[in-house]
Amino acid sequence: MEASQGHLLGGAVRYDQPRQGYRTGIEPVLMAAAVQAQPGQAVLEGGTGAGAGLLCLAHRVSGLVGWGVEIMPEMASLATANLDANGYDGLRVSCSDIRREEEEEISRPEWIDALFDHAMANPPWHDDAGTVPAEPLRRAAKMARKGELEAWISALSRRLRPRGSITLILPSAATPAALAALTASNCGGARLLPLWPRSGQTSRIVILQARLDDRSEFRLLPGLVLHRDGDSRYTEAAEAILRGGAGLALD
Repeated sequence: MEASQGHLLGGAVRYDQPRQGYRTGIEPVLMAAAVQAQPGQAVLEGGTGAGAGLLCLAHRVSGLVGWGVEIMPEMASLATANLDANGYDGLRVSCSDIRREEEEEISRPEWIDALFDHAMANPPWHDDAGTVPAEPLRRAAKMARKGELEAWISALSRRLRPRGSITLILPSAATPAALAALTASNCGGARLLPLWPRSGQTSRIVILQARLDDRSEFRLLPGLVLHRDGDSRYTEAAEAILRGGAGLALD
């Protein structure tokens, strides 16, 4: 697989990704900004791709340990190379399926027996009724079978420590299913942050965060406007996250 060299966070983080096929958007950067990790904590990312989410989180929060789990071998290798290139030796990548059950003993990955302070994912979004991308990497990243979102949420929540957080970036239409799956996985206190393309426009993407064993009430947050009115430039708040590496508070 041929990779193109690039950067994240305004050049602060080296980031190589496939030259063709699935290309990283702003979603993993925004997702990582919402994870309220502290130095030295453990983090798990499902579907880590080339590692953009982990790279952005590790740049903002020092000393993190944990795993990125990626089912596609080419992407897992690229994520490992990206983490190594940026010196994040406490984070590793496993080429395996985040949905694996603990009972499976063959080729048992290390992460499956660990517990984490935070889990995050940008799960496959599109259902089987949508247009199927021809390119394999893009198809694996974008297409979701029935029940896929619920399986990802269940898998991530099973590996959280008590009061550990799960952070997802999703299409707005997936919010009801995600909230139901979080409740079924004993994750509550959900915070929903809409991402507005521009002021007054409908949100197509949301960030959803909950905690294991949390009994506090659901909260709908004001949201983040991404682009300025009248042009394609990012708002000052979005620029601070996407270029400056700032965090995104969900409170």
